[in-house]
Amino acid sequence: MKTLNLDEKIKREIIQSFGDAYKAFGLSKLMGHIVALMIFSHQPLSLDDICKQLKRSKGPVSQIIRRLRDKNLLRKVWVPGSRKDFYEAHPEIFENAFRNNFELIKRNRKLASELKSKAKKSNSQKIDEILKRLDEMEEFYSLMVQNYQKFLDDWNKIKSKYR
Repeated sequence: MKTLNLDEKIKREIIQSFGDAYKAFGLSKLMGHIVALMIFSHQPLSLDDICKQLKRSKGPVSQIIRRLRDKNLLRKVWVPGSRKDFYEAHPEIFENAFRNNFELIKRNRKLASELKSKAKKSNSQKIDEILKRLDEMEEFYSLMVQNYQKFLDDWNKIKSKYR
């Protein structure tokens, strides 16, 4: 068996850790592996490169790359002299991941508000308890929206040192 150098050991550990983290969030482990590989890579990678390095088939890798591109975590780049599509981590990958989560939080707040409006029209005897829960939900997500927005405002003040 081939002995791995330190860079390869670190790379494997990062890929494994991202896979575990993504799985813990209810996402695909392979998605975490791809994100980690792209963060670790110093140059753009083709679909073939990604599949080879992760020892995975093209179908699932291609689907996940498309999802990651849709969420602005990866981007397609042109590599002179090649007809293949190449990908790299989006320069604002961490901020974009945060913004994607922020949008979910906003949708939950909106959902609470919409459900409250519908519940108020109900003649149910248990409506007060339901409204109380929906008030709590709306307030919870409203507070999250405030704090997420503050975080983004603070991040915008310091992120230039990474660009």
